[in-house]
Amino acid sequence: MLSFSKWDFILRSVQVSSYIPGRIRLHSKRLIGNHALCKQVHAYISAYHEIESVDINVLTGSVLIQYQPTLLRANHELAQMEQYVVKHLERR
Repeated sequence: MLSFSKWDFILRSVQVSSYIPGRIRLHSKRLIGNHALCKQVHAYISAYHEIESVDINVLTGSVLIQYQPTLLRANHELAQMEQYVVKHLERR
């Protein structure tokens, strides 16, 4: 499990909607209509050079994270985040 970090807070506040290596989609009701929180989440996630892009939809509360898997997995914290996402993916 992740050590307590902003990632821990973010991941515990969202539903993991989809995952394929290189692409993660998360959803949070807390993001809907909350421009300030969307900006904070975007700033935190996009600060990692291993992450190629972050798109947040304030209308739906959706967060799309795109990255190169091998580059992301070289960062221990991000590798743990990806493992958490895989483990908590909602199966439909």
